[in-house]
Amino acid sequence: MTEELLKIQKDLSKKLKKERFEHTIGVMYTAASLAMCCGEDLSKALTAGLLHDCAKAYPVKEQIKLCKKYGIGLTESELEMPALIHAKLGAYLARSEYKIKDGDILDAVTYHTTGRPGMTMLEKIIYIADYIEPNRRMIPGLQEVRDTVFRDIDRAVCLCAQGTIRFLSESGKPVDPATVGTYEYYKEK
Repeated sequence: MTEELLKIQKDLSKKLKKERFEHTIGVMYTAASLAMCCGEDLSKALTAGLLHDCAKAYPVKEQIKLCKKYGIGLTESELEMPALIHAKLGAYLARSEYKIKDGDILDAVTYHTTGRPGMTMLEKIIYIADYIEPNRRMIPGLQEVRDTVFRDIDRAVCLCAQGTIRFLSESGKPVDPATVGTYEYYKEK
């Protein structure tokens, strides 16, 4: 790991709650494993995995305030489901606070919660790593995604989106249209 990544890791270890930091490290190393398997840039995967939840250091109300302050547009769905807001804010913080200029990394942070149709390989890796990292509590379908991802990453993306839609629907929570779009796109692949 580079000196720059070690500095970011140390900073996040102070800012994030213990469980969130452990999740972050799990995502970072899961992303690295997937990157090696899929021929993706290892450094980009480590960086995006490490920074994917950097905005979770702030409570939701503060995330909304920061988005307004920095001119980050939020959709109606994001305001209805504030757990999504950290993705856009995280990409902003990665660029402004952690000096990440690589658009691939910033996009992977931006789309790690909902996915999107036609994701890049790095975006798929971070989307899935967030879902399957070793610290995740077992949820229906998780093992199937873990079993599938190293053989067929597009199928794993479809399963992740499907599982998210099912979980939110069964919980009576709204589903972001971007997640539905991700599912529909990868279901057809």
